[in-house]
Amino acid sequence: MKVILAKSAGFCYGVERAVKLARQTAEEQGGCVMLGSIIHNANVVAELEQLGARTVSGVEEIRPGETVIIRAHGEKKQVIDHLESIGASCVNATCPHVLRIQQLVAKADEEGRIPVIIGEPHHPEVMGVASWSDKSLIFDGPEELSAWLAEDPQRRDLPITAVSQTTCIRAIWESSEKILKKECTNAKIFDTICNATHRRQSEAAELAGQVDVMVVVGDRKSANTKHLTEICSERCSRVVQIERAEQLSSDFLNGCSVAGLTAGASTPAGIIKEVYTTMSEEIKTMEAVEESFEELLEKSFKTLNTGEKVTGIVTAIGPTEVQVDLGCKQAGYISVDELSAEPGVKPEDVVKVGDEIETYIIRVNDVEGYAMLSKKRLDAVKVWEDIENAKEEKITLEGKVTEENKGGIVVNVKGVRVFVPASQSGLPRGAELSTMIGQTVSLRITEVNRARRRVVGSIRAVSYEARQAAQAEIWNNIEVGKRYTGTVKSMTSYGVFVDIGGVDGMVHISELSWSRIKNPAEVVAVGDTLEVYVISFDAEKRKISLGVKDRTSNPWQKFLETYQVGDVANVRIVKLMTFGAFAEVVPGVDGLIHISQIADRRIEKPGDVLTEGQEVDAKITAIDEEKQKISLSIRALLAPAAAEEVEEDAE
Repeated sequence: MKVILAKSAGFCYGVERAVKLARQTAEEQGGCVMLGSIIHNANVVAELEQLGARTVSGVEEIRPGETVIIRAHGEKKQVIDHLESIGASCVNATCPHVLRIQQLVAKADEEGRIPVIIGEPHHPEVMGVASWSDKSLIFDGPEELSAWLAEDPQRRDLPITAVSQTTCIRAIWESSEKILKKECTNAKIFDTICNATHRRQSEAAELAGQVDVMVVVGDRKSANTKHLTEICSERCSRVVQIERAEQLSSDFLNGCSVAGLTAGASTPAGIIKEVYTTMSEEIKTMEAVEESFEELLEKSFKTLNTGEKVTGIVTAIGPTEVQVDLGCKQAGYISVDELSAEPGVKPEDVVKVGDEIETYIIRVNDVEGYAMLSKKRLDAVKVWEDIENAKEEKITLEGKVTEENKGGIVVNVKGVRVFVPASQSGLPRGAELSTMIGQTVSLRITEVNRARRRVVGSIRAVSYEARQAAQAEIWNNIEVGKRYTGTVKSMTSYGVFVDIGGVDGMVHISELSWSRIKNPAEVVAVGDTLEVYVISFDAEKRKISLGVKDRTSNPWQKFLETYQVGDVANVRIVKLMTFGAFAEVVPGVDGLIHISQIADRRIEKPGDVLTEGQEVDAKITAIDEEKQKISLSIRALLAPAAAEEVEEDAE
């Protein structure tokens, strides 16, 4: 068996460009707004949200002045106009192919022509394209177009500009194009199907005709993924559409010799690789020729009594064997090798004289009157029964990671090899699986095939349930002001995300320290333990705002207790602006030295005299307790000295 991956699978240029623009904007500006899903892939959208890209479903959720990412599918003209009217800054991540179609429709409107769009009426791309003309008409395909023309013969003479959705199935467009050319007298026809889409669909169709099963990877909401599935279904009787590798059933390759794999334009390369690895591992396991337990047992049968299960009493323990009373004429013996699956084990560590023991008969010698027994083989059967029961009852088992295998790891559970795919290891994608060797892990059994001695497990399922329980505990008991001990999971330029026990909360940079800091890395690092408290939370949106600063030690109160107007303080310059400089008076409290108060002469900019980090003496000239603002002056301390110099010159 083999897996064939289509050449054109995964991100197209437009999608890759949109994701890159969204990622850059979120990182550089410390956050932005995505108007709808930037692309039809929930995993990519979730990653961007971790970078600070907030997703909204409508323009009413956007605040004036915010930076808005226009998704790859494009947006309605009315929405763009509204965003401009409220002062929002738009980053247009619309696919260049979609932009071209919007321009064709807008031009048709200017020329008094009727735009005809072949595509899905409710798809975001099509709705956005249609909005560039009040006269736009949308048709699903040739049947609907033909019916519209037949309703009124005069429509055949109308000035029409025809375009298609970028992901339209080629056969649907060509049939529609044929009708337009044959029946319309004044039609301008533009083939706007994306070349990458056409190439992807053609390759998928060709591949589907060569394989026994076809796997299509992509988001359920993705139009191009849906079209790929439809195209493949016409050429292959078994087509599976999934979003991630774990959605593949354990028997999807049964009876197949060749499997095909393709992916929609919104599917990241990492997910495609994960699916390919899982399929390859499944094929490798299916092809492995392993003798079943029953087959091995059959080879050891010598007489009709061999293979029976018997119970006896341990009567003697020797260095090489254990004697068992079976309650009959024959004596039973268990060699050390058949006593336990653990190598090098001592007989006295396994059984004691007087113990009742259940075993298999592996050989009977009626002439000499003894039977050779095996406890190890019976234990193996019981282990398999326990593992099968664990799968049915969803019982968590423990085992030790013994090796890294292609596409995953192997865990020894009571002597049985359990394969855990990389996607179910609990480690992040791309992490080194070898780091788990030697660890004792908890896992769930997801697949058991005793005949082939195949067991598949999931560590991730256990950790997922634990996280779900922990998250439920957090959300059931969370309240404003409640304190938690958390771990810093990730950092951005505008704050840090802290895990407070299965749920991540956001600590804004302004809540990390009373002192002015430019980057969270100045005070914390990933992995640090923080004592935090809840400032606010939204249980519906699953968002928590956390704080670190100790409210009981308010630096403003400390300042008021230490200084008053007229006092001189040694301050540290923390930021230079065009109009002056901010200086730290006490940790967490800054004052402003206006440019006119920096020197006893006119200066062009504060940087001509001061540098960040410099310590100087300054006089406190004003305190606004209500607004917590302080005015400082260096000039006030220089004026007397300047006056003395003038008097000396006069003498």
